[in-house]
Amino acid sequence: MSDHDITTDESWVPDACTLPTAERPLRLAEFDQFFRAAVRGADRVSAEHLRLRLDGGEHVEETARALTARESSCCSFFAFDIARHGPDLLTLDVRVPAAHVDVLDALAARATAVRAPR
Repeated sequence: MSDHDITTDESWVPDACTLPTAERPLRLAEFDQFFRAAVRGADRVSAEHLRLRLDGGEHVEETARALTARESSCCSFFAFDIARHGPDLLTLDVRVPAAHVDVLDALAARATAVRAPR
């Protein structure tokens, strides 16, 4: 990851996040890189539930599992579920309680804004 990949736009980082402030730009850059490389589409299942359709590559699944595990450790209100639907498709379901719908809104907007056009 290079410095030009690092974003300082923390507008979607919730106050409840316990990740040290100094580490947030790197985590945001990790999410941006993941969204750009892996997200194929997004579906809003409900106000509290976002489903991201991902490239089915093995490295994508490994990255998704590692990234969501780290995110769960600092923002415990997120619930992530990764499922494989064949060799070419994974889904990443992201759920939040009603009190954090604004964070999910921002995450959904970020995922679709930075993903590479297909």
